[in-house]
Amino acid sequence: MEAKKIRVGIIGANAERGWALRAHLPALRSLADFEISAVGTRSAESARAAAHVFGAAHAFGDARQLAEHPDVDVVVLTVKVPAHAELVRTALAAGKHVYCEWPLARTTEEAEELAEAARGAGVHHTIGLQARYAPAIGRARELIADGYVGRVTSATVYSALGMGAAGQVPAWAAYILDRRNGAGILEVAGGHTLDALQYVLGDFAELSAGLSVRTPVRTVAETGAAVEVTSPDHLLLNGTLADGAVVSAHIHGAKVSEARTRVEISGTRGDLALVSAGPNGAAGIQIGELRLLGSHVVDSAQREMPVPRRHRWAAGMPLGAEGFNVAQMYGRIASDLRTGARTTPGFEEGVRVHRLLDAIRVSAGTGVRRGVG
Repeated sequence: MEAKKIRVGIIGANAERGWALRAHLPALRSLADFEISAVGTRSAESARAAAHVFGAAHAFGDARQLAEHPDVDVVVLTVKVPAHAELVRTALAAGKHVYCEWPLARTTEEAEELAEAARGAGVHHTIGLQARYAPAIGRARELIADGYVGRVTSATVYSALGMGAAGQVPAWAAYILDRRNGAGILEVAGGHTLDALQYVLGDFAELSAGLSVRTPVRTVAETGAAVEVTSPDHLLLNGTLADGAVVSAHIHGAKVSEARTRVEISGTRGDLALVSAGPNGAAGIQIGELRLLGSHVVDSAQREMPVPRRHRWAAGMPLGAEGFNVAQMYGRIASDLRTGARTTPGFEEGVRVHRLLDAIRVSAGTGVRRGVG
């Protein structure tokens, strides 16, 4: 007998643009385990338009109605970060499983409250740290554990994001420039990149960091209106992992040319590198394809490392698609819900990354090296 499909309700679906349209819709359509049963937006009219595009039977202008509907098993939140806390609580109160995009909340305090509420609700909760499910990252983690590089001595991270030329930002993204919204380069690119690094190598023990705003005014592309920037656009970090390996990282936005990500991992026996590839390489480590390079020979050029098929279970999407890693995440969620396991990063993992970002902010603000708890 064919297993019953897992019914998904997406809050933040948009018929014309947005991450739900670009990533979640193609990801869910590529997986036989799921169906999109409902969509929710700010108004009934826009919800009906989204339902037509997403192929959903139900459309809601009220998030509570979506969460409480019997045809919804999993509530997916793809809205702006300041709305996460209220909507997560709404889904948990309805007893539904929750997939919330990263960042979990504006602040660590909010994130801690949501994690506690999720534990009390007894549901499956996932935070969208999907870079973990890039096949190259899974293979790198496996190779590190198997001793390919020997004892890890250091890691170097460079991530430059393409955010538009001439200081412009699209209107929908202007809110990320305000640090109070918790959705800037530090939180999004920094959170995804440093979580992926810790997933492969282990947690930070201590760090020193600097944050700066190098483009203090941006303009809205559609209107030319000036927007003051208070959210950092550069992160410089040096730190030590729990096993003593040293890390240096530079993460920044608004790169005009050659936006890319590269993570170099060095050890006593060899080296590995994770390198962004394809047209989505400018969007960060969590989006698009990554190549895995490696070398065991002194002074030799790195060669591309094969990634076994077992690291790619979302076979219905091309590897370089924006939503590929999201599809990989959904595949794990389906397995968890079928078996009762918990293999995807839950809200507690989101809190862990929020605390890491707090340590970065405190170090940057005080000039003092900080331990990471």
